[in-house]
Amino acid sequence: MLQRFESMGYQKVITTPHVMSDYYRNSSDTILHGRDRVREALVKEGINIEFEAAAEYYLDEHFDALIDADDVLTFGKKHVLFELAFMAEPDILKNILFKLQMKGYQPILAHPERYGYWHKELHQFHDLFDRDILLQVNINSLTGTYSPEVQKMAEYLIDHDLVTFMGTDCHHHGHIDLVKQAQRLPHLHKIIESGHLKNNQL
Repeated sequence: MLQRFESMGYQKVITTPHVMSDYYRNSSDTILHGRDRVREALVKEGINIEFEAAAEYYLDEHFDALIDADDVLTFGKKHVLFELAFMAEPDILKNILFKLQMKGYQPILAHPERYGYWHKELHQFHDLFDRDILLQVNINSLTGTYSPEVQKMAEYLIDHDLVTFMGTDCHHHGHIDLVKQAQRLPHLHKIIESGHLKNNQL
Protein backbone atom coordinates (compact mmCIF):
# COMPACT_ATOMS: atom_id res chain seq x y z
CA MET A 1 0.00 0.00 0.00
CA LEU A 2 2.85 2.40 0.81
CA GLN A 3 4.42 1.57 -2.53
CA ARG A 4 1.18 2.63 -4.23
CA PHE A 5 1.08 5.86 -2.24
CA GLU A 6 4.63 6.60 -3.35
CA SER A 7 3.66 6.00 -6.98
CA MET A 8 0.76 8.45 -6.54
CA GLY A 9 3.13 11.19 -5.41
CA TYR A 10 2.69 10.99 -1.65
CA GLN A 11 5.84 11.94 0.25
CA LYS A 12 4.70 11.12 3.79
CA VAL A 13 2.17 8.84 5.46
CA ILE A 14 1.03 9.06 9.07
CA THR A 15 -0.75 5.86 9.99
CA THR A 16 -3.26 6.03 12.85
CA PRO A 17 -4.31 2.53 14.00
CA HIS A 18 -7.51 2.36 16.00
CA VAL A 19 -7.31 2.27 19.77
CA MET A 20 -10.49 1.00 21.43
CA SER A 21 -10.39 -0.78 24.78
CA ASP A 22 -12.77 -3.64 23.97
CA TYR A 23 -12.05 -4.15 20.28
CA TYR A 24 -8.78 -2.63 19.01
CA ARG A 25 -6.44 -3.32 21.89
CA ASN A 26 -3.50 -1.41 20.48
CA SER A 27 -1.14 0.41 22.80
CA SER A 28 1.52 3.04 22.29
CA ASP A 29 4.18 0.34 22.52
CA THR A 30 2.61 -2.00 19.96
CA ILE A 31 1.96 0.83 17.51
CA LEU A 32 5.49 2.24 17.75
CA HIS A 33 6.97 -1.26 17.43
CA GLY A 34 4.91 -1.77 14.29
CA ARG A 35 6.06 1.61 12.96
CA ASP A 36 9.70 0.59 13.37
CA ARG A 37 9.13 -2.72 11.56
CA VAL A 38 7.47 -0.92 8.64
CA ARG A 39 10.33 1.58 8.45
CA GLU A 40 12.80 -1.30 8.22
CA ALA A 41 10.73 -2.87 5.43
CA LEU A 42 10.60 0.43 3.51
CA VAL A 43 14.40 0.63 3.52
CA LYS A 44 14.68 -3.01 2.47
CA GLU A 45 12.19 -2.56 -0.38
CA GLY A 46 13.64 0.79 -1.49
CA ILE A 47 10.36 2.64 -1.01
CA ASN A 48 11.12 6.34 -0.57
CA ILE A 49 8.29 7.60 1.63
CA GLU A 50 8.40 9.10 5.12
CA PHE A 51 6.44 7.01 7.59
CA GLU A 52 5.15 7.98 11.02
CA ALA A 53 2.59 6.48 13.39
CA ALA A 54 0.13 7.83 15.93
CA ALA A 55 -3.37 6.55 16.72
CA GLU A 56 -7.07 7.11 16.19
CA TYR A 57 -8.57 7.01 19.68
CA TYR A 58 -12.14 5.98 20.32
CA LEU A 59 -13.56 8.51 22.74
CA ASP A 60 -14.48 6.51 25.84
CA GLU A 61 -13.36 5.98 29.43
CA HIS A 62 -10.24 4.12 28.27
CA PHE A 63 -9.16 7.15 26.23
CA ASP A 64 -9.89 9.35 29.26
CA ALA A 65 -7.54 7.18 31.34
CA LEU A 66 -4.81 7.35 28.68
CA ILE A 67 -5.02 11.14 28.73
CA ASP A 68 -4.66 11.16 32.51
CA ALA A 69 -1.59 8.92 32.17
CA ASP A 70 -0.11 11.08 29.38
CA ASP A 71 0.01 7.91 27.28
CA VAL A 72 -1.30 9.43 24.06
CA LEU A 73 0.39 9.21 20.65
CA THR A 74 0.49 12.51 18.79
CA PHE A 75 1.65 13.84 15.44
CA GLY A 76 2.42 17.32 14.19
CA LYS A 77 2.25 19.81 17.06
CA LYS A 78 0.75 17.53 19.71
CA HIS A 79 -2.18 16.71 17.43
CA VAL A 80 -4.45 13.91 18.71
CA LEU A 81 -6.86 12.14 16.36
CA PHE A 82 -10.05 10.78 17.91
CA GLU A 83 -13.34 9.33 16.77
CA LEU A 84 -16.82 9.05 18.24
CA ALA A 85 -19.45 6.35 18.42
CA PHE A 86 -21.64 6.21 15.31
CA MET A 87 -24.92 5.71 17.19
CA ALA A 88 -25.01 8.69 19.57
CA GLU A 89 -22.85 11.53 20.84
CA PRO A 90 -20.87 10.42 23.92
CA ASP A 91 -21.92 12.09 27.16
CA ILE A 92 -18.29 12.70 28.09
CA LEU A 93 -17.35 14.43 24.82
CA LYS A 94 -17.07 17.99 26.12
CA ASN A 95 -15.22 16.97 29.28
CA ILE A 96 -12.59 14.98 27.39
CA LEU A 97 -12.09 17.72 24.80
CA PHE A 98 -11.59 20.26 27.60
CA LYS A 99 -9.07 17.96 29.29
CA LEU A 100 -7.13 17.45 26.06
CA GLN A 101 -6.88 21.17 25.46
CA MET A 102 -5.90 21.91 29.05
CA LYS A 103 -3.02 19.42 28.67
CA GLY A 104 -1.83 21.19 25.55
CA TYR A 105 -3.07 18.72 22.96
CA GLN A 106 -4.70 19.76 19.67
CA PRO A 107 -7.79 17.55 19.19
CA ILE A 108 -8.73 16.47 15.66
CA LEU A 109 -12.10 14.81 15.10
CA ALA A 110 -11.91 11.98 12.56
CA HIS A 111 -14.55 11.68 9.81
CA PRO A 112 -17.15 14.11 11.29
CA GLU A 113 -19.24 13.65 8.16
CA ARG A 114 -20.06 10.08 9.24
CA TYR A 115 -21.84 10.96 12.49
CA GLY A 116 -25.43 10.81 11.33
CA TYR A 117 -26.85 12.16 14.60
CA TRP A 118 -25.36 15.56 13.69
CA HIS A 119 -26.60 15.68 10.11
CA LYS A 120 -29.63 17.68 11.20
CA GLU A 121 -27.68 19.59 13.86
CA LEU A 122 -25.17 21.36 11.68
CA HIS A 123 -24.37 23.86 14.42
CA GLN A 124 -22.45 21.06 16.16
CA PHE A 125 -19.73 21.16 13.51
CA HIS A 126 -19.50 24.94 13.66
CA ASP A 127 -19.37 24.86 17.48
CA LEU A 128 -16.50 22.36 17.44
CA PHE A 129 -14.58 24.38 14.89
CA ASP A 130 -15.12 27.59 16.88
CA ARG A 131 -13.71 25.81 19.96
CA ASP A 132 -10.53 24.94 18.03
CA ILE A 133 -11.46 21.28 17.56
CA LEU A 134 -10.11 20.58 14.08
CA LEU A 135 -12.04 18.42 11.61
CA GLN A 136 -10.53 15.74 9.36
CA VAL A 137 -12.77 14.56 6.53
CA ASN A 138 -12.17 11.26 4.73
CA ILE A 139 -11.26 11.66 1.08
CA ASN A 140 -13.27 8.52 0.36
CA SER A 141 -16.43 10.11 1.78
CA LEU A 142 -16.51 12.32 -1.31
CA THR A 143 -17.02 9.25 -3.51
CA GLY A 144 -20.28 8.27 -1.80
CA THR A 145 -18.82 4.95 -0.69
CA TYR A 146 -20.26 5.28 2.84
CA SER A 147 -23.61 6.75 1.73
CA PRO A 148 -24.98 9.68 -0.29
CA GLU A 149 -25.77 11.44 3.01
CA VAL A 150 -22.18 11.16 4.19
CA GLN A 151 -20.99 12.47 0.84
CA LYS A 152 -23.29 15.49 1.11
CA MET A 153 -22.08 16.20 4.64
CA ALA A 154 -18.43 16.03 3.56
CA GLU A 155 -19.23 18.49 0.78
CA TYR A 156 -21.08 20.75 3.25
CA LEU A 157 -18.08 20.86 5.59
CA ILE A 158 -15.78 21.76 2.69
CA ASP A 159 -18.20 24.37 1.35
CA HIS A 160 -18.32 26.07 4.78
CA ASP A 161 -14.54 26.09 5.30
CA LEU A 162 -14.70 23.79 8.34
CA VAL A 163 -12.12 21.24 7.17
CA THR A 164 -8.48 21.46 8.28
CA PHE A 165 -7.26 17.98 7.30
CA MET A 166 -8.16 15.34 4.73
CA GLY A 167 -7.45 11.70 5.59
CA THR A 168 -7.42 8.67 3.31
CA ASP A 169 -9.04 6.16 5.72
CA CYS A 170 -7.12 3.48 3.83
CA HIS A 171 -7.45 0.05 5.43
CA HIS A 172 -6.87 -1.95 2.22
CA HIS A 173 -6.14 -1.61 -1.49
CA GLY A 174 -9.80 -0.98 -2.31
CA HIS A 175 -9.63 2.24 -0.31
CA ILE A 176 -6.63 3.38 -2.34
CA ASP A 177 -8.67 2.78 -5.48
CA LEU A 178 -11.31 5.12 -4.05
CA VAL A 179 -8.69 7.77 -3.26
CA LYS A 180 -7.62 7.67 -6.90
CA GLN A 181 -11.26 7.95 -7.94
CA ALA A 182 -11.74 10.96 -5.64
CA GLN A 183 -8.90 12.82 -7.38
CA ARG A 184 -11.35 13.66 -10.16
CA LEU A 185 -14.04 15.09 -7.86
CA PRO A 186 -14.63 18.86 -7.67
CA HIS A 187 -14.87 19.08 -3.89
CA LEU A 188 -11.44 17.53 -3.41
CA HIS A 189 -10.00 20.11 -5.78
CA LYS A 190 -11.95 22.82 -3.94
CA ILE A 191 -10.49 21.98 -0.52
CA ILE A 192 -6.96 21.59 -1.92
CA GLU A 193 -7.16 24.96 -3.67
CA SER A 194 -8.83 26.71 -0.70
CA GLY A 195 -5.64 27.16 1.30
CA HIS A 196 -7.36 25.84 4.45
CA LEU A 197 -5.75 22.39 4.46
CA LYS A 198 -2.82 21.88 6.81
CA ASN A 199 -1.78 18.38 5.78
CA ASN A 200 1.48 19.73 4.40
CA GLN A 201 2.39 21.11 7.84
CA LEU A 202 2.49 17.68 9.48
